[in-house]
Amino acid sequence: MKSLVRQDSPVVFVVDDDAAVRESLDSLIRSVGLRVESFSSAQEFLRRKTPETPACLVLDVRLPGLSGLDLQRELLGAERAIPIIFITGHGDIPMSVRAMKAGAVEFLTKPFQEQQLLGAIEQAIERDRQGLALSREKADLLARYNSLTPREKEVMGSVVKGLLNKQIAAELGTAEITVKVQRGRVMKKNESQFSREPRPHGREAWHRGRRSGVSSGVRTKFRHIAGFTVLKSRCF
Repeated sequence: MKSLVRQDSPVVFVVDDDAAVRESLDSLIRSVGLRVESFSSAQEFLRRKTPETPACLVLDVRLPGLSGLDLQRELLGAERAIPIIFITGHGDIPMSVRAMKAGAVEFLTKPFQEQQLLGAIEQAIERDRQGLALSREKADLLARYNSLTPREKEVMGSVVKGLLNKQIAAELGTAEITVKVQRGRVMKKNESQFSREPRPHGREAWHRGRRSGVSSGVRTKFRHIAGFTVLKSRCF
């Protein structure tokens, strides 16, 4: 019988050297409609390409070769750190504190209740879902920022500070009409981002929005992207 689980649905990775444990976890997790991929060692898991769908890792602490905590440290240096739920039959407080400080979602000691694990998996997948959405938004913002000309980037830097066209012109030593045209190009290239932002409410918020033409949310996002790009250019 073919699985009814969609291939683009969230996936739970299970890493445990005990085949019986892997089988039991596989059955439990699939029972709630999630995809599962099991591995007997950390090295085997590391050979697996990171999925583009939300995911989490159910990880045994004690493994042959690379331990669970070692794998956690390895994944922290990756471009995308998949949320981890530790399971162990030999846990202690220092070990659990170390794992949680490094960002683990949960540290469960065997035997644990099924609902404890399923609840932790739900939390971990939601965390990864939000992280993926944020990463995609950042990538989109960075691509839009990189599409601007050097002068447009200067104008955008002044726009996110809330300056008027006249003030920007004085700051850049150019004509106000020129700034107006360049500002229009910046807005055009980023129109979808601006359109997603909620409109300001109230008289004071209306005046702030009217003054800059850009909401505080957009200014904050582009300020972060602009700052990151400047820092990167200086470092590399």
